[in-house]
Amino acid sequence: MLVLKIGGALGMDYDAIADDIAYLVGQKQPLVVVHGGSAVTNEVAEALGHPPEFVTSPSGYTSRRTDRRTLEIFEMVYCGQMNKGWVERLQRRQVNALGLSGMDGKLWTGPRKATLRIVDRDGRRRVLRDDYTGRVEQVNTSLLHALLDAGYIPVLSPPAISYEGDAINVDGDRAAAATAVALKAETLVILSNVPGLLERFPDEASLIERIPAADLAGFMELAQNRMKKKVMGAGEALAGGVRKVIFADGRINQPVQQALSGKGTIIA
Repeated sequence: MLVLKIGGALGMDYDAIADDIAYLVGQKQPLVVVHGGSAVTNEVAEALGHPPEFVTSPSGYTSRRTDRRTLEIFEMVYCGQMNKGWVERLQRRQVNALGLSGMDGKLWTGPRKATLRIVDRDGRRRVLRDDYTGRVEQVNTSLLHALLDAGYIPVLSPPAISYEGDAINVDGDRAAAATAVALKAETLVILSNVPGLLERFPDEASLIERIPAADLAGFMELAQNRMKKKVMGAGEALAGGVRKVIFADGRINQPVQQALSGKGTIIA
């Protein structure tokens, strides 16, 4: 089983990724796709007069501030434009894709974090209330196996659903990791707009090609911006039994095949 996480940053070659998915499906590779949509969400939020706000936790992780209006925009882009765009792109290649959000059928469930502790730019700590963020604790594997057994390729996106029934914005990389663990996947591939984890960001020549799983925590300080959540997700996947996590370049030709053949940052 392979879980493929497709990032939503600028510069990704979605057609090349879709071609690779079609190739893998033709090779009878069991596959679940999780996608992002951050760049398009930012554009739509700006156009609708509710620009994105990003906050930093006391531990140094950056995330999107998700009030109710932001959540509505998030659903519009992720569940609508991005998810159905991926379904169309794959159906065009004869891949019988079926798009779902983490809310559908309680596919992803977990606790809502109604308050967020953040650090302002001046270093002061404060608490944000009425937030709609959370994390995935449970994955509806029965639903995913039913779809896979029926010949569908699940294409999944945030948001998830809280235990109380609220939509919650969850990190896509960590949701993909939770999905890989729940499905007992052998490999999790995370595509983004960099070639992998870089020792000297943004110098792409400083790619770190191999990381022993036991040493991953020591590389967290090298991760910049969104890569921190990817490293966190990789650690969660490996701790849950996934044998290999690959950070790979989603801008190149045959990105998934190249990742599986050893290109990128391999953590195992």
